[in-house]
Amino acid sequence: MRYMLTYDFMESMRVTNQWMGSTARAMCSYPQLGLSANPMIQLTRAWGEVTERSFARMSVKPDWGIYSIPAEDGRDHIVSVETVVPRPFGDLIRFKVQGRAPTGRKVLLVAPMSGHYATLLRSTVVSLLPDCDVYITDWHNARDIPVSAGKFDIEDYTLYLVDFLKAMGPDTHVIAVCQPAPLALAATAYLAEEDPEAQPRTLTLIGGPIDPDAAATDVTDFGNRVTMGQLEKMVIQRVGFKHAGAGRLVYPGLQQLTSFMAMNAEKHAKAFTDQILRVAKGEASDHDKHNKFYDEYLAVMDMTAEFYLSTVERIFKGLEIAQNRFTVDGKQVDIGKITTVAVKTVEGGKDDISAPGQCVAALDLCTGLPDGKKASYLEPNAGHYGIFAGKSWRENIRPLVLEFIDANCEAPKTPVRVVS
Repeated sequence: MRYMLTYDFMESMRVTNQWMGSTARAMCSYPQLGLSANPMIQLTRAWGEVTERSFARMSVKPDWGIYSIPAEDGRDHIVSVETVVPRPFGDLIRFKVQGRAPTGRKVLLVAPMSGHYATLLRSTVVSLLPDCDVYITDWHNARDIPVSAGKFDIEDYTLYLVDFLKAMGPDTHVIAVCQPAPLALAATAYLAEEDPEAQPRTLTLIGGPIDPDAAATDVTDFGNRVTMGQLEKMVIQRVGFKHAGAGRLVYPGLQQLTSFMAMNAEKHAKAFTDQILRVAKGEASDHDKHNKFYDEYLAVMDMTAEFYLSTVERIFKGLEIAQNRFTVDGKQVDIGKITTVAVKTVEGGKDDISAPGQCVAALDLCTGLPDGKKASYLEPNAGHYGIFAGKSWRENIRPLVLEFIDANCEAPKTPVRVVS
């Protein structure tokens, strides 16, 4: 699998499917065909439109698309995206709200590096911006990073978080979503020993695999069933010739997307079938619910091979975080050293990726933290995506997270706005 031509072949298949959709849409949109009463013409045109859009989205990093937010003064304030700390594999960026005084809540949103861009958390950012000064980790597509930039594994990821927290200062509140939850916990413990003044005020872990063995899912079953040698042989590829990272070993985003889609194949198949029918009937639009979700969901990025393999080997198979044996640069990180940072976990009752029990395990690891600084919440009917986006997040989880932040923050805070 580790050949440049194999990677390029996968890209060629994507382009071919995009072309097939474009061709079907163009041919069946020919004006004279409109005189025919055959419904297959409209269905084929609709299939082509949906197919073309879907495969085109897979190669493009989405824009943040956050231009302004309303404020208490009755005005819309312009939002600009600023790079605070630029790094080869990911930047720390800030959403600066022009003309607004500090809210008293400086939040670092740690985005997952699991095949999607940080823009997957766009709705999370939008919901937090009215009440918080929001920063986020903006990870880069590995295929665009030259081999000369070196490696990037979970230890490097942890050290990136350490550097970002040092740059933001001690009055920071961390919200880690999914994959980075165990590494955000490790970065906090690392700072507790190496630079206590740079520790965040609070750490909120949302749907993360702190202890993957606490509750089985398809993800954990796969990790336990496949050997590292088999995994490396099956999924690792070398970036093709047309990209800046040519020659770099990666876990391709297209391959990760295939795995995600396979986990809920019937659900996704129905979603696309329904969308084709809506397009054929003229009921769809560029920004309808389907397109808003899948434009983001289908936009995928490659991960470095060493990051993906070390995640599987050390987090899922070796349980280094779960058993408090994680090391960074040869130094063991003791999670029990966290004594001042308030920690909250959030889980979804219907989460099929990080099942209930995996994330709350973090609280048992924080042996040096008083019970008064620990909290947990289970959203009964939320799936994995729902605990950081959508109705469950906006109406139930977000207010609790802000309340948790305010209870552990000394800075003067602005009133919390209701987000619908």
